[in-house]
Formats: sequence, C-alpha cells, structure tokens
Amino acid sequence: MLATLSLARRSCLVIALIALPMTLSAQGAAQPARTPRADSLTRANQLDVDGKTSEARAIFSALISSAPDAAAKVAAQRSMVISYAFDGDCANAAKVADMAVAYYKTREQSDPQNAFNTQGEIANEAARACIDAGNPDVALTYYMMGTKLANGEPEPRTHPKSLWSFRAHHAMGRVAARKGNRAEALQHIEMARKSLDSDTAMARSQRRFLPYLEGYVDLYTNELAGAQKHLTETLAIAGNERDPFFTYLVAMTHEKMGHAAVAKEWYQKSYDLATGHTLPSAFVRPNARKKLAGTP
Repeated sequence: MLATLSLARRSCLVIALIALPMTLSAQGAAQPARTPRADSLTRANQLDVDGKTSEARAIFSALISSAPDAAAKVAAQRSMVISYAFDGDCANAAKVADMAVAYYKTREQSDPQNAFNTQGEIANEAARACIDAGNPDVALTYYMMGTKLANGEPEPRTHPKSLWSFRAHHAMGRVAARKGNRAEALQHIEMARKSLDSDTAMARSQRRFLPYLEGYVDLYTNELAGAQKHLTETLAIAGNERDPFFTYLVAMTHEKMGHAAVAKEWYQKSYDLATGHTLPSAFVRPNARKKLAGTP
C-alpha cells in the first residue's frame, strides 16, 4: 500500500501505517502488527509527555539515523521538533525543521502539490514551537518562511492561497500580541477575517480558529474580559472543546483576573487533556505541570 503513495504522503501516514502486515484482533477486526520501530516511536512520544525529554530524543535520534527510507526519516524529524518544543527549545526545533524542509525541496519537481505545502507546514511547526517558547521574532521569521514556501505550489493548486493568507495573518496577529502591539494585532484579525470571507470552502474548516485568535490577542494585550468571552466561545465550537492549548489560555485568563481557584481547575483540565505528542501538548504539559506544582 505504501509503495503506491508519493513520498510526501507517505511521510504524513508513516506513523499511522508504520506496521504492516495486518493481524486480527480478538474481535476479528484487522489491526496493524506491532514492530520494534513503532514501539520505539510510541515510547519516545510518551517519554516527552512524561517530561523525560532527553530520553525521548535519544530514541528519536536513533529512529532518524536508522530510518528505512526518507519518509520515515522526515516523520521522525518532525517528531523531534515536537520533542524540542516540550523543552521550549526554539533554536533546536528550528534546526531540525530545516532538515525536514530540505528533504521536501528535493520533491518539488516530482510531487509539487505536496512538496511546497508540506514545506510550509513544517516551517509553521517550527514557528509554533518558537512562539510558545517566547521567541516571537524567530517565530515570525518561520511563519513568513512557511507562507512563502507553501505559496510556491504551482497551479492547479490543491492548497489555496486563501488558506495560507489566513494562516499568515493569524500568526502575525499572535506575534504582534506577544510583543504588546494591540493595534497591529487587531489589523491582522481583520485581515484573517477577510481571508475567511473570500473563500467559503476554506472557511468551513478554518473559521473555528478565528475566536481563538481574538481571545489570544485580548489575553496577551490584557483585555481580559474580551479574552474570557472569545476563549469561552472558542471552546464551545465543535472540534475545539478538548484542545489543551485553548483550555490553558482560559486558565491563564482566570489567573490574570485573580481567580486563583478557578484558574487551578482549568490548569488541571488542560494538563489532563495534553496527553498527545503534539505542539499544543508540548506547550501545555510542562507549563501546566509547573502551575499545578506552584513553581515559576
């Protein structure tokens, strides 16, 4: 099955489909057989979640060096980016992301509809690690790089420019808020809204992230009533309710408002939700752990 897919698509699927052939479960349903590589990946992911990031990265390094093909190597590199995000290590997250981007540059001629877009997504992953680590300037560099790389996709495009316009203004709004520039952040909110309005098909999947941007900007520019309103709205949207990052932002809002007991409840909820090996969990898990322990 994997042999019939492009390398770009294989890298997106390699974690989920890493172990073939199929075996039957006790109920008779087809299940992927376990392999040592899949088991190592699962263990490394869990080590990061548990705060044992050095141990996790030793495994990821081994998975990268022993990868059976380029797709498996890039998948492990992208997991390594997330691992560095668990430590708030912007510099190393960006360094590894650059390696993954370099591979997709070699795919531009043979698989352009995937290669350019995936380069953009990887750059954005590094940017997300950096903004969450408190490095908005580096984050902005990578967000803009991601937009430029993705928009290199030739026609007929499978990833519309409107999507990348929305992502760019969403990112620039958050960066401006982190730097305390509310006026600029509000301008990017309006531009993000216009991107959604320009493409109803794209907006169907992306509009749910607009109130998150509004709440984020309000939170980081100390408009706390607005932050509470918009972030509550964010969590009420289907698909957002179990996002640990959105939940953590609600906790931050209550803490800034002086609602210590309520904030603690939300920090606990965000911590409990942050069980995946994802960029939201990479920010939430270690920071919520500190909040609940009462450490700076």
